[in-house]
Amino acid sequence: MADQTGDYLLHLVIGGELKQVGGQEFRDPSRVEFVGAFSNYETARTAWKARAQATVDNALMRYFILHAHRLLDPTHDGL
Repeated sequence: MADQTGDYLLHLVIGGELKQVGGQEFRDPSRVEFVGAFSNYETARTAWKARAQATVDNALMRYFILHAHRLLDPTHDGL
């Protein structure tokens, strides 16, 4: 949850099954799971870790933290 000042760094957590172990290309992009949007890295990492651990038995499942604030403002230096 964002603080009341509006100062936050947007992070998105997504994941799904990859075409190959070690790759970064999803097998079926239409089935990519949107875990959530988070106002800081720490909460995004908590969500990422929970989903990654829940799917640990499938070697092709992988979750990513996207630093969306960097996409929105590439000049921003924050995490």
